[in-house]
Amino acid sequence: MSIKKEKIILGIDPGLHISGFGIARQVGSSIQLLDRGILKMNPKKGLPERITIFHDFFLEKIKTLPITCIALETPYLGKNTQSFLKLGYLRGCLYLLSHQNNLELLEYTPPEVKAAVTGFGGASKEQVATLIHRLFPPLKTQNPNDPYDLTDAIAVVLCGLWRSSSPFHSR
Repeated sequence: MSIKKEKIILGIDPGLHISGFGIARQVGSSIQLLDRGILKMNPKKGLPERITIFHDFFLEKIKTLPITCIALETPYLGKNTQSFLKLGYLRGCLYLLSHQNNLELLEYTPPEVKAAVTGFGGASKEQVATLIHRLFPPLKTQNPNDPYDLTDAIAVVLCGLWRSSSPFHSR
């Protein structure tokens, strides 16, 4: 008989200026948020310095909490290909951290994350945020200037918790 290891997921909405993150586990039928917040990086700092700040910040989270998985949303190529490419550097950091710390890496498309949280893969960021705020009312007061960095990260965490424990999970 094998003992099932508890999943503690670090969900990240990476950004070169602002990254949202959430760390959670499922306890019975409820979700327990262990940590959440925003990493702000000064856009005046060079790209290598911001990548280092990003790496070191999440390495510290991994060393401090018993994280078992990192969950990410697959990137969306919008109009700015340079931003898309630079976002790849941050994703590379997370792949490295995952490998170096023996963590499972979970990736979900934006429609998968939205469907897991709202039931509809075409939900807007506002709809996702509204649902996250209903599940975790204290989050509504955090980061009022850019609420989606945090709520997007929490949505990725929830998707990771719910999808990775599903018998149909194939990642």
